[in-house]
Amino acid sequence: MSERSALLRRIRVWLAFFLVSLVLSGVTAFPLVTELHWLNSLVDNVWIQRVSDGLDRADSEYPFLLYGTDWLAFAHLVIAVFFLGVYRDPVRNIWIVEAGMIACAGIIPLALICGPIRGIPFWWSVIDMAFGVFGVIPLLILRRGIRRLEALPQRASDAVAAP
Repeated sequence: MSERSALLRRIRVWLAFFLVSLVLSGVTAFPLVTELHWLNSLVDNVWIQRVSDGLDRADSEYPFLLYGTDWLAFAHLVIAVFFLGVYRDPVRNIWIVEAGMIACAGIIPLALICGPIRGIPFWWSVIDMAFGVFGVIPLLILRRGIRRLEALPQRASDAVAAP
């Protein structure tokens, strides 16, 4: 296996990890009420109980409010689709990885600003910020690998014909 193909394989493994994480993060935003009931049965926590009570009330009296989390879930899935472009052509589509890195960085000010406005406990905002911190790690590894791939000489047999 050539250095180029080995590097491309590593890039695609990290990309698959990121995609699976992104999709799972999105899909879990659909069944929030059920997930909170499950979490409450495992953990005795005042904040989680309060969130569960709020979701139960919203679900029974104002179910349209949960439509916002459906859109959140959908957005995760749409973002994942963009990352398929990185799979197809990492060098050409490195901008998607960089946009993802910017989005991860944006989680921190969002949590720090909107968390207090919405009455979210600081420790929960720290958990939210962790998504940005841990999300950027595979993206940094991907970006570094893509830059290395870009720097490698391309063999004629590796070249993709331009449209």
